[in-house]
Amino acid sequence: MQREATRSDIRRRAGEAFQADALAAPTKTLRGGYAEDSYDIAPPPDPVLDALTDEYLETYTFWGFAYLDPASWRHYLPRLIDYALGHMDDPKMAVEGLLHNLRPPDRDPPRLASLTAEQEAVIVAFLEEVAFSEDSANRNFAMQVLEEWWIPGALYRK
Repeated sequence: MQREATRSDIRRRAGEAFQADALAAPTKTLRGGYAEDSYDIAPPPDPVLDALTDEYLETYTFWGFAYLDPASWRHYLPRLIDYALGHMDDPKMAVEGLLHNLRPPDRDPPRLASLTAEQEAVIVAFLEEVAFSEDSANRNFAMQVLEEWWIPGALYRK
């Protein structure tokens, strides 16, 4: 029961911290990023094709998330955190795709440095949950991500 309470709290906090970002329409979608990764032209956003279903996240996150601008990247974070906490076994590599995109180096324009203190705190809580939960398929990777950027004295954060 404790684990579910913790996950529920992280989901709630993510929804609150990223509310404005989640409500704003992304300029580039995960589907668009996926197209770019395949050397195609990113299609325009489509509310039906880009509905944030589990299947959508499972199909497009791993290859598409890296191509997003900071605002679009933040738009997807609360939904991906929610997905990850419900799919700790990571059957389709969507959680791994999220973790890859929480790693340095930061981009230009920055994505990691574009977060507010409240958003950063949610990311840390999320990463700790993934890193220290017995049912997580990405424990070691989440610990690595924490060490690289998110904890005090992180390896690559100035």
